[in-house]
Amino acid sequence: MSSESPDKEIDWKRKLEESGELNSDITEDILQEHGDRGRRAIEAVSEKRVKEYRDFTVVVGETEEYVIENNSCNCDDTKYNLDQNDPTDLCWHVIAATIARYVGELDHHDMWYTEVRDFL
Repeated sequence: MSSESPDKEIDWKRKLEESGELNSDITEDILQEHGDRGRRAIEAVSEKRVKEYRDFTVVVGETEEYVIENNSCNCDDTKYNLDQNDPTDLCWHVIAATIARYVGELDHHDMWYTEVRDFL
């Protein structure tokens, strides 16, 4: 569970939405709130590994692609490690998708991920 208050996360999201860019203050807020998960999320965004399809947002990990839907992820971290009752306890994939959306760094694909996944 996160040691910071839920207001802290809302604060970095609000700041991102307002500024439209990931500046050093917001980066620090994300790292304080989410630690290594935040760092990995920021790296994924900077490496353009957050993809937006018609049906899902997908974050490309080291070995798999993770589907983000309704602020939730299909990764093992979400299933086994996060407090499902704490909306601020997020996996790095969801954090990355959130950051990418607010700063306009989604890699858009005009196709259905469910169709693409069949080829993977």
